[in-house]
Amino acid sequence: MMTGAQILVESLMKEGVDIIFGYPGGVLLGVYDTLFDSQEVKHILPRHEQGGIHAADGYARATGKVGVCFGTSGPGATNLVTGIANAQMDSIPLVVFTGQVATNLIGGDAFQEADIIGITRPIVKHSYMLTDVEDTARVIKEAFHIARTGRPGPVVIDLPKDVMSAKTKFEWPDKVNLPGYNPTVKGHLGQIKKMLRMLESAKKPLIYMGGGVVSSEANEELVKFSEITGVPVISSFLGLGGFPGTHENFVGWLGMHGNYASNMAMAEPDFILAIGTRFSDRSTGRISGFAPDAKIAHIDVDPASISKNVAIEVPIVGDCKAVLKQALGEIDKYNWDKMAQPRKDWFAKIKAWDKEHPFDYDRKADVIKPQYVVESIYKVTKGDAIICTEVGQNQMWAGQFYKFKSPRQFISSGGLGTMGFGFPAAVGAKLGMPDKEVFDIAGDGSFMMNLQEICTAMQYNIAVKVAILNNKYLGMIRQWQNMFFNNRYSHCCLDCQPDFVKLAESFGAVGMRIDKKADVENAIRESLKIKDRPVIMDFSVDRDENVFPMIPAGAAVNEMLLK
Repeated sequence: MMTGAQILVESLMKEGVDIIFGYPGGVLLGVYDTLFDSQEVKHILPRHEQGGIHAADGYARATGKVGVCFGTSGPGATNLVTGIANAQMDSIPLVVFTGQVATNLIGGDAFQEADIIGITRPIVKHSYMLTDVEDTARVIKEAFHIARTGRPGPVVIDLPKDVMSAKTKFEWPDKVNLPGYNPTVKGHLGQIKKMLRMLESAKKPLIYMGGGVVSSEANEELVKFSEITGVPVISSFLGLGGFPGTHENFVGWLGMHGNYASNMAMAEPDFILAIGTRFSDRSTGRISGFAPDAKIAHIDVDPASISKNVAIEVPIVGDCKAVLKQALGEIDKYNWDKMAQPRKDWFAKIKAWDKEHPFDYDRKADVIKPQYVVESIYKVTKGDAIICTEVGQNQMWAGQFYKFKSPRQFISSGGLGTMGFGFPAAVGAKLGMPDKEVFDIAGDGSFMMNLQEICTAMQYNIAVKVAILNNKYLGMIRQWQNMFFNNRYSHCCLDCQPDFVKLAESFGAVGMRIDKKADVENAIRESLKIKDRPVIMDFSVDRDENVFPMIPAGAAVNEMLLK
């Protein structure tokens, strides 16, 4: 006989969980007492529940495994809400355990009671409230299965205190039996052949790939497919790394701050093969101006994402990797030289756009340009680091000036745009990938939102590197107020900032202040020598630098502002 708490911990071990990010509380004390004896599962104590769930998210993105997070009842659970929504928007597999008051107290406004199932229902893939200890092992196995299969996402399991202390016999299920949940993996072969016929006849085709390529690890298949067909590849923001950034067929990423060539190209194709993307408004711009003459085939494991925002002619429901393998099995039956000359002209036009307006900035400036810091990180790390970002200008510059080679190398809050995400996500990524260098490219405003996690990084000797692009503004807010609100800088000035060097040192971390352009590279190299604690680098960058290109709200993809 085992308690629910013991079954919970044993079930986590059966699922291969090696790290939990959690914050204890009264109703979870039985669970934490059981964890005290566990040698197989490492528990990481964040300094705020939001830091914990963002760390679990970063761990999941970096490793491809399911991230696991604990929070106690009431405020502990509600502090997880932003992280749950963040994971749902970006399709990140998490299993989130929340403490709950005893079942006989539920609904009575007991101390630290919150209806976390009701609160999170719109932002989870699925949720459970355990009411019988005998269901514990089954529910946990189902939760992990749901989180990692189909379109990945967060699953919440609410744990009433009395259920965790009740006893029953532990029986681990052999398999998951969910008749109403059976995601399609293989695509319909007839639809795949139809897509290939349309692609074969296209004069100006594009492949538009998204984060689904990363989560399904379909990068090798995509490279092979692009090379055989000769079709250029454009990425969404969260698709970065799903296709090598240095490959000759890679055009760049499109959207509000994407590169000129990608945005111009996306206004003119006659055929688009979309793979694992949800056609976010930040990518498409005004829908009427998005590829108005193109027929579109869309591969996605989530049927609800197909024709949701953009009309699709050829829907292909299935896992990106599996469908691309099927397509590669048929690919030799088609003549890819059929449209050789028009495609050659098309590719030349795209390359001319890129040459005309590449990502660029004033490289001769004496002040530190934020883009230069990102380029220097790329140079010093040889493009091999895992890059996490906060949200805002820093995030866009990271996407623009670091060329990502492989999946799971770029970790950023895309759909929800969560400030404070980057640093705890970097902590989680480093714990999941200890042999990789992990950077958080941060804005000073966003970093302030979860800087308490420096303490977590110190406690567990997590050597993440933070590059603060410090402009003493909420940078993206200032940019919009500069461009569209007549320089009326309403509450975006961060005039009262801490001394980040002293702040880092107060935690026992390494702090560096970099005021001169000539010192940027050396500071980054020195940070890489620190292997046992975090390094906080405070770069004093040009306060008035803006992110370009930029698609204004309501504009089409090819209606960019370049300065």
